[in-house]
Amino acid sequence: MDAEKAHKIGFTMIKTIHAVGAGAVLRRMFTPDPALQTEALGMTFPTPFGLAAGFDKEGQGINALANLGFGHVEVGTITGQAQDGNPQPRLFRLVEDRAVINRMGFNNDGAAAVAPRLKQALAGLRKTYPGVRPVIGVNIGKTKVVELEDALGDYLVSASTLAPSADYMVVNVSSPNTPGLRLLQDVATLRPLLTGVREAADAAAGRHVPLLVKIAPDLADEDVAEVAALALELKLDGIIATNTTISRDGLKSPAAQVEEKGAGGLSGAPLKARSLAVLKQLKAIVGEDLTLVSVGGVESGADVQQRLDAGATLVQGYTAFLYEGPFWAARINKELAALRK
Repeated sequence: MDAEKAHKIGFTMIKTIHAVGAGAVLRRMFTPDPALQTEALGMTFPTPFGLAAGFDKEGQGINALANLGFGHVEVGTITGQAQDGNPQPRLFRLVEDRAVINRMGFNNDGAAAVAPRLKQALAGLRKTYPGVRPVIGVNIGKTKVVELEDALGDYLVSASTLAPSADYMVVNVSSPNTPGLRLLQDVATLRPLLTGVREAADAAAGRHVPLLVKIAPDLADEDVAEVAALALELKLDGIIATNTTISRDGLKSPAAQVEEKGAGGLSGAPLKARSLAVLKQLKAIVGEDLTLVSVGGVESGADVQQRLDAGATLVQGYTAFLYEGPFWAARINKELAALRK
């Protein structure tokens, strides 16, 4: 089956189970062990393991996904304007590599449409979890038709619209599927962008909304160091490392098969080594001053613990969810709890 169609069917099933009232059963089954509670970004997370941006692009199933045991759900990437994304097909599996290539292109219905869903989801989580509840992250990016020189204004639209119902926000400047977007990782461009988004988000929400930046694994080490230094300078709350890669090195899948899939960001198991290396480099620079969120090639509880041991406070996954199925987060939480005991 086409990978995007399979994703939509699976996500619809997860949402339907919640809609018919079976979410309470899942919550009882999959509530993380209290020993996994984690302090980060001024909040308590039920578990350090959460769902990365890309699965729920439009905030359609936050509460349903929370039932499965994720400690946080990062929604998006959301843009200032609605857009269809790139032409289909645009999502492909590399089964031998336990990987996915995507060139989705930030398909979403825009910040104004997503904002009321976030508000409703947040109210639902507060009602459903009277104690420690799953956290909502909101990942924002640039609308494709907006020129790079106008990117700040576009990000500010999203920040102002979405911040009131976001527990934290992420500036995505690292997707390979929006032309020119990765150029925004240059510190000269990134500085005013992050400063502007933080001010807009805090003003709209009437409180400080923790702000993180998401970087690419393809940055050279010296560029990773520059972004880390900028994050420290601006007193950001954290860095998410890493997004998908444009590299196709070291894959098990036949080269012809990989080439047939075409351009896009590669995620999954092949990203594990580079993602871990970037995490370790960031930790050596920022120490305890920033929250580091590690994502890329995470498949098991042991993988999550390895990232925590290497300096991450939170860990995210996505691609393995497509291979492991809906009980994946619960299995990871169980494995994590067992490792800690």
